[in-house]
Amino acid sequence: MTPETAAREPLAVGAPVSSIAADYFDGRSARAHAVQLQMASDEVLITGPGIALRVPMRDVRWPERTRHGARVAHLPAGASLHCADSAAWDAWLHASGRGESLVVKAQQSWRWVLASVLALSVLLACVYVWGVPWIARATVAVIPSHVDQAIGENALRALDQGPMQPSQLSAAEQWRIHAAFERAVAAMPAGTQPAYRLVFRNSRIGPNAFALPGGTMVMTDELVDLVDGDEAVVTGVLAHELGHVRHRHGLRLLVQATAVGLLASAVLGDFSSLLASVPVLLGQASYSRDAEREADAHAVRVLKAAGLSPLVMVTFFEKVAKKLDDEKKAEARGADANRLGIAIASHPADEERIRFFREAAATR
Repeated sequence: MTPETAAREPLAVGAPVSSIAADYFDGRSARAHAVQLQMASDEVLITGPGIALRVPMRDVRWPERTRHGARVAHLPAGASLHCADSAAWDAWLHASGRGESLVVKAQQSWRWVLASVLALSVLLACVYVWGVPWIARATVAVIPSHVDQAIGENALRALDQGPMQPSQLSAAEQWRIHAAFERAVAAMPAGTQPAYRLVFRNSRIGPNAFALPGGTMVMTDELVDLVDGDEAVVTGVLAHELGHVRHRHGLRLLVQATAVGLLASAVLGDFSSLLASVPVLLGQASYSRDAEREADAHAVRVLKAAGLSPLVMVTFFEKVAKKLDDEKKAEARGADANRLGIAIASHPADEERIRFFREAAATR
């Protein structure tokens, strides 16, 4: 029904409940017409100099009430009603029997707003802590293994063009470490271990060891120096990294970071930084506590199968702690420090992990 049609119809339909002054805009010009508004039965009655309209309630759109600002109602054909006295408008609607939804009432209450913000924060925290990891595990489960290999190869090429340089270890030293680890893995039941490839690199970011998707494990010269080339300790570190390969933690971490990054990028509108950070993310991975527990448990199984004590990992943690202490002392003196690789420094051993390896060494 258009305002013109409404104007030709009589107004005497039911008894008005209440009235209020407002401005009427006909949708054709910017001129405001002073009118009186009344509600009768299921219609809005609009009267003023030269104006007599009756608009069915179903044709009126009532925007949600805000705390401040003029009140507006939208009519057919682009017409509208405006009222600067928001308090009077709200009282008129209330007296006319038009209630507000629970959502609108909540929006006007600081208590409800605060409760909503807290609830949203809790929801986002739950999604981040439990939802995103669950989605990542489910996603990784359906991704074929050749995807891991392609990602790992691309990441290694990118790292070789950045912080990684060719290893300075002799071929004999590399072979000695590789052979020791192969012997340990060979002691595990056949078919229980994933395929892997061990490579050595000289690193600009200090002692480091990490596993890329697809099975490539990178061991830096600096880490070998950190543990004085101890075969048993290096084997334990590599067994831990092989645990990450077995559980596909690298791809899972990438899926999780991508999910969070895509969400952030959708909000911030910048995808370039996400794509550029993939190689660094994989090379400097900081896994969740659950992922570290899984990798530690795998290291224990490999070490025990090879006849090595899990205490070698305690030795590793002690050397890491000493390295960190030396770094702090060097920084305090203002001297340059050959810093620990981020992949190690981002999850230093805590008492729980040390206790785990001690307990594992004490049991058969």
